[in-house]
Amino acid sequence: MTRRCIEEFPAEVLKLFDAYIHGVLSRRGFLERAARHAAGMAGAAAMLAALTPDYALAAEVATDDPRVAASYVSYDVARSGDTIRGYLVHPAQGKGPWSGIVVVHENRGLNPYIEDAARRLAVAGYVAFAPDALTPLGGYPGNEDEAMRRFAALNPVKRTADLLAAVPFLESRPECNGRVGALGFCYGGGIVNLMAVHFPRLAAVVSFYGIQPSAADTARIRAPLMLHYAGDDARVDEGWPAWKVALDANHVRYREYMYAGAGHGFHNDTTPRYDAAAAKLAWSRSLDFFAHNLGRAAAER
Repeated sequence: MTRRCIEEFPAEVLKLFDAYIHGVLSRRGFLERAARHAAGMAGAAAMLAALTPDYALAAEVATDDPRVAASYVSYDVARSGDTIRGYLVHPAQGKGPWSGIVVVHENRGLNPYIEDAARRLAVAGYVAFAPDALTPLGGYPGNEDEAMRRFAALNPVKRTADLLAAVPFLESRPECNGRVGALGFCYGGGIVNLMAVHFPRLAAVVSFYGIQPSAADTARIRAPLMLHYAGDDARVDEGWPAWKVALDANHVRYREYMYAGAGHGFHNDTTPRYDAAAAKLAWSRSLDFFAHNLGRAAAER
């Protein structure tokens, strides 16, 4: 399997794809508009297939890697009445308990890329928990179009409540020492920003190209933040200047990084939008940030 380069796609097609995966544009709408920049509808369909995540390219840490122990567990959410399934993974060696990190997915549910991110954190010495907001509709279906359809069909208020509830759930787990952070990508980046609002006790929050909370909500944030933004991501980036003002006004501790030339989703190594240099630098910075604020497993200290 090989990943196509982002430079192979016209800039307008990439904008259309961003609108499509975020529900602004239908599949049909994408194909019809992209056809103007390709060899008709067939060429547009080929571009869409190439831009769609190929999870065979993922798994930096294999599912059966002996360094990690993984399982699927569930928790009940009183506010929504839902029972949510998630992926729990921690170091295979050592007795723990470990500092914990909630990992929140994009707008397509708990896919293999997000599970791999959780395993990477386990290799780094944490217990990671990645909830699946699609659980009420059967979970991540293995098909991107169906995953987006299910995601859009969820009640957004209940969906947010289901994901926020992952924080106290992880804190309560025997594998966790009670010190918890959060990591999110795209839609999940916005959710972990909200987690910082709702859970001032969080030890560290890392958001990749996430939508920003309101100025009023920002006043409630106490956790230190690390914010990764793509330089070529106008939809998300336009909210940053106002949020910076709110963060500074409320004396929130944060580190913000803008990756010039990178596009939205640059950390996702299963698509042509992946930017290896930006992704590796952002991940290294994130691990250093978690290490500073969360510490290591009890057995390693």
